Amino acid sequence: MPIRSYGQYCGLARALEVVGERWALLIVRDLLVGPRRFSDLQRGLPNIPSNILTARLKEFEGDGVVQRRVQPRPLGGVAYELTESGRELADAIIALGRWGAKRLGDPGPGEVLTADSLAIALRSLFHSEAAHGDDLAYELRVGEIVLNAHVRDGAVEVGKGHLAHTDLVIEAGPAIRSLLAREITPNEALKRGVVRIRGKRPLLERFVQTFYI
Repeated sequence: MPIRSYGQYCGLARALEVVGERWALLIVRDLLVGPRRFSDLQRGLPNIPSNILTARLKEFEGDGVVQRRVQPRPLGGVAYELTESGRELADAIIALGRWGAKRLGDPGPGEVLTADSLAIALRSLFHSEAAHGDDLAYELRVGEIVLNAHVRDGAVEVGKGHLAHTDLVIEAGPAIRSLLAREITPNEALKRGVVRIRGKRPLLERFVQTFYI
């Protein structure tokens, strides 16, 4: 029985004994985007104490959620990545992200948006049933963060950086939440300067039909 035990013979209790500690699920969130060095995880979670990050990674390794892998040159060094068991948490992370997005409101003092958190947010807000038959490439720029989302017949691939071909480029700040929450329409978002686009206006409507809270 795990050291941190709820004393219950229950799948949810067992899961929480593994991933229920503070910061644990956010580490998994960032590793779902891809392997990360220790320093990468620190940058993506700027408020996490080093000793806590070390402890969580050690616990995850012991529980078979995370493994270390030597990075090929020229990067070199060691990176952390999710095991197959760890990647099985993706659906739970995405569902929790979608649930939490409904409770976000405006950013609070000191709250930051990172590339990894935004990448998982896009995956969380993607509604596959609305995207059947689509083959569209979006680029989302929020400050210095640049992400791309390629929607192809009900599936989405989210990555960092620019694509060679993009159907719609969206520039926005955190206020894009009001558009994705459907509190304002795409036309209102454009008029108010909540978003700026490069591409055809109808594609912004399509984006909101596909990615929404």
